[in-house]
Amino acid sequence: MGNNTSLHAFAYIILGATLVSFTSVLVELAHTGPTVSAFYRMFFGGIILLGISLFRQDRLWISFKGLGIPFLCALFFSMDLFFWHRSIIYVGPGLATILGNMQVFFVALFAVWLLKEKLSWQLMAAIPTAVVGLFLIVRTGWGQQDGAIKLGVLYGILTALCYALYILTLRKSRSDGNENLFSIFSNMSWICLLSALLLGITVVVEPGAGFAIPDLQTWGALLGLGIVGQVFGWVLISKGLPDVNASVAGLAILLQPALAFIWDILFFDRPTTTLEYVGAVIVLAGIYIGFTGRKE
Repeated sequence: MGNNTSLHAFAYIILGATLVSFTSVLVELAHTGPTVSAFYRMFFGGIILLGISLFRQDRLWISFKGLGIPFLCALFFSMDLFFWHRSIIYVGPGLATILGNMQVFFVALFAVWLLKEKLSWQLMAAIPTAVVGLFLIVRTGWGQQDGAIKLGVLYGILTALCYALYILTLRKSRSDGNENLFSIFSNMSWICLLSALLLGITVVVEPGAGFAIPDLQTWGALLGLGIVGQVFGWVLISKGLPDVNASVAGLAILLQPALAFIWDILFFDRPTTTLEYVGAVIVLAGIYIGFTGRKE
């Protein structure tokens, strides 16, 4: 893998993570339950991506076996969104997104164990450095609200595990070794629509849940989730993943929680200490160290 290819791929992931960071804000603006928000995010995104695939005349069907990896992506991403949106309820959008992005540990572990990746010393230093930065942000509020914060953190950790499995499976779905390869748009449209199916089933069986969209603001927020999060954000990340080591990709995606933390401050007046700002800077420094010391 050449340096230019790797740099371009890393840039796609960084841009995609920046766009995805806005989804936490849009979830807060939507007046719907967490599973309903997740359903419409994937449904609207999937429909738009399907339209793009049809316009481009991309192949949309290979075989049922060919849908295996997209279905796994959909399963892991649905579980990721299911837990993440519940974490938001208890700890807010910035903190919930930060916790979910503890995926960097799981991705690095799986990359070494399953993909036989070798981590450079810079990357091995960068991951804990970035996580220290996250903890400087996360620490506020622990033990308050009669255990609500702890429950939110538990949901966040489950999000991180599902998120890591999604990243690795999505990377596999775009790799040259995958003989059942869809285009980047048709692949993501399948993932979105299958996720919408799984989340839609959850909405049906959840007590008190429903598909109603109550107001114009919610319509805008849910459409924004689909367009910003799926059509642009995750398509860009998906484009970059095959040409970057999984552990480096997991680290790069940490830009998402760092920016979500900033949006939480700007849009929702999150009370913030100097130490938390320092934590956000440390996360960004960790990402930079990890990329400059990546193994080729």
